[in-house]
Amino acid sequence: MTSSLQQETFDCRKIFAETLIELARQNERIVVVCNDSVGSSNLNDFKKEFPDRLINVGIAEQNMIGVAAGLANSGFIPFVSCAGPFLSGRALEQVKADVAYNMYPVILCAQSPGVSYGELGPTHHSIEDFSWIRALTDITLLSPADPKQTKDAILWAAKANKPVYMRVNRFKIPKTTPEHSPFEVGKALVLKKGKDVTLITTGILVSRALEASSILEEQGISTRVLNIHTINPLDKEAILAAASETRGIVTMEEAITTGGLGAAVAEVVVEHHPTKMRILGVSHFAPTGSASFLLDHFGLSVENIVKSAYELVR
Repeated sequence: MTSSLQQETFDCRKIFAETLIELARQNERIVVVCNDSVGSSNLNDFKKEFPDRLINVGIAEQNMIGVAAGLANSGFIPFVSCAGPFLSGRALEQVKADVAYNMYPVILCAQSPGVSYGELGPTHHSIEDFSWIRALTDITLLSPADPKQTKDAILWAAKANKPVYMRVNRFKIPKTTPEHSPFEVGKALVLKKGKDVTLITTGILVSRALEASSILEEQGISTRVLNIHTINPLDKEAILAAASETRGIVTMEEAITTGGLGAAVAEVVVEHHPTKMRILGVSHFAPTGSASFLLDHFGLSVENIVKSAYELVR
């Protein structure tokens, strides 16, 4: 069991495509570069309206990054749309050398990240991207939680004039972001205040953290919930406040725990304010199964989040 609540859920690739069209109508410098992923990136409508501003390089992800860097160097604002494992894995050298090193304003959009591809297995899972992209310190790393944050991230990235990597979630998720909350890069969004334990999470797991917090509060455990939509730069102030004001921190991420969000939080905590922690996430190459099955398999169910938090404060 992963959730007892029935909520409307959304595929963030839809708002991604709609927002790109909106931007392209306003700014002729907006272009899209993709790797034979027009359909899976929901870019068919963009292609119809702006056929000369969508460059499909085919299954050549390393070349795709080089093309995007060249476009950025020529004054364009390229959005690169590519399945997460091939964007952060196959093209990592070009992301480092062509984009990050030159600080080109290329927006790298990782479609269907994490374990979204489910049964296609580890070759198609993008669980290492937080770790790899965090190592390229000049790239802003975004992990939106729902359609509103996805749109806000795209709009911000188009004006940022710097390299950006962002996840675009395929796994259907409910809305979790309050309608009028600001999107501040490098600033955690506090979804719930609490004094006993803090749940720190990102992306599709924000909804599960919120549900877990409700269960914990029914058990008398006051729970703080932080949505870390920006993994680089990290909101150290919010993390240290959680470490000093609550009795422990549980992190959860749809990513490998080595070098990811939990590791980033631990780096801050161990240096400035040590506290008890549990780090939940992917620990090894996945078995065969759906995305929902894999999240539960790796301990990212609501039940295990509750259990992990309870173990910290009991």
